[in-house]
Amino acid sequence: MKDRIYITGHKNPDTDSICAALAYADYKSASGDVEAIPVRLGDINLETRFILNYFGVEAPKLIETVRLSVSDLSFDKVAPISSGISLRMALSLMKKNNLNSLPVVDGDEKLIGMVTISDIIQNYIDVWDSTVLGRAGTSLDNIIDTLNATSVYLPKNPRKMTGKVSIFAMDIEKIKENDYEDCVAICGRDDIQEFAIKSNVALMIVTGNGQVDEELIKLAEENNTSIITTPYDTFMTSRLITQSIPVSYCMTKDDIVRISIDDLVDDAKVKMSQSRYRAYPVVDGNNRVVGLLSRYHLITSMKKKVILVDHNERSQSIDGLEESEILEIIDHHRIGDVLTGNPIYFRNEPVGSTSTIIASIFFENGRVPSKKIAGILAAAIISDTLLLKSPTATYTDKIILERLSRIAGIDIEKFADEMFKAGTSLTGLTPKELLNQDFKSFAINEAKIGISQVYTMDAASLNDIRDDLIKLMEEIARDSNYFAFILMLTDILNETSEMIVVSDHKDIIADAFNSKLENNSFYAPGVLSRKKQVIPPLTEALANME
Repeated sequence: MKDRIYITGHKNPDTDSICAALAYADYKSASGDVEAIPVRLGDINLETRFILNYFGVEAPKLIETVRLSVSDLSFDKVAPISSGISLRMALSLMKKNNLNSLPVVDGDEKLIGMVTISDIIQNYIDVWDSTVLGRAGTSLDNIIDTLNATSVYLPKNPRKMTGKVSIFAMDIEKIKENDYEDCVAICGRDDIQEFAIKSNVALMIVTGNGQVDEELIKLAEENNTSIITTPYDTFMTSRLITQSIPVSYCMTKDDIVRISIDDLVDDAKVKMSQSRYRAYPVVDGNNRVVGLLSRYHLITSMKKKVILVDHNERSQSIDGLEESEILEIIDHHRIGDVLTGNPIYFRNEPVGSTSTIIASIFFENGRVPSKKIAGILAAAIISDTLLLKSPTATYTDKIILERLSRIAGIDIEKFADEMFKAGTSLTGLTPKELLNQDFKSFAINEAKIGISQVYTMDAASLNDIRDDLIKLMEEIARDSNYFAFILMLTDILNETSEMIVVSDHKDIIADAFNSKLENNSFYAPGVLSRKKQVIPPLTEALANME
């Protein structure tokens, strides 16, 4: 079985984050020894959606956590049993599959109980009531199966076996002293078969594969008595017959500890720690059984394997990262606070886009990305470097972009124009959607700073919702304990950004950019990059405050 690896970008993913994950998953999967799954940690923005549609690439799967869930475990896949099957059949299935318990379901395949080996043994040992077959609602089919019996005569509407199980082995005069109405009669002798039928027994079991005369069969028809024969002798028949009782009679019905397949493993552990069963039924959202979970499966569970692209800070990464095994990090940002338990492949380069690094990995290893993959990598470089206008853009980005564009068959300038037009439309966006389009949280010294960047060719279109934007920013800053929340409205064509700031230290932030604050905002000409043009002056400003 191939190792499964999740490749993820950061929260509130931008184009580079999505495309880098997709492309690197394609690269890793082609190696043949892993199953690389690209995932995303948020909604796809307009620009990224345009790119994926343009090149015909499916978006990564949205996931919320890499914490282990029950669905990730190799629990026992077992077929549940019907409540009507016999104890003997249930025990046989347990032995065959090396199980100690089985889930019991109704006609809709929904869990209604659990039966264990202990339940079956206890029931077998404690049976002192000779009317147990009737009280348990034992079917004639169960008795036939349990005794490996052959039907001699079965009425269309068999009489219910509400009486006792009686062994007709004593002196016939002694036998005649009792009432056998609707009983189950175990007959080992030919001379008492007629008496049994005339006594109105519900079922006559002839042991040792004994013969039944035609006249007695006709008598059985008149009395509505079922007749079967079994190869077992009287002793074995009397021992085995109680194993024909249905599992519904002894199964646990109430307070069943069930585990949802969507439960986190930690939550499953808590449920299992409150009881001492050997195995627990695993159910889906419709209460249908999908398997059995034991403590062994928890002990042998493996952490999810993760590769991070376009980020290396915990605050920007997937929930549960500390419980996963990080294999690689590929990024072009500053080195953050992600800790690993083992040495890993960490590639961090001062280029304008993580997709530049991913493309380089292809080329360095003699691999040529497909037309689709080359297309999304090229688009991500165009996006992250603002068509190489960003101060983060490097000569390497330029060379890689040109090579990718040739493979993808696109005109860089023409494609960039279409992409930016599709991605900068703000029409109809709510303040929340706008702030979440491209948001990142940074830790500078001990301060948390949130920065949302929106690319637009028409910043004036936000005037109607500006007050609502600031109000929402204030709420987020307060709830998340941010030192500052900054919204960058970046004009790609004019290469400038308006910085809308929410903070108790707005003036200090404006001073860091040699600008004057007016109504919660200031302009920063030439500022296009969070990483290279916003974080460094903020870091210096905060250091000077100490």
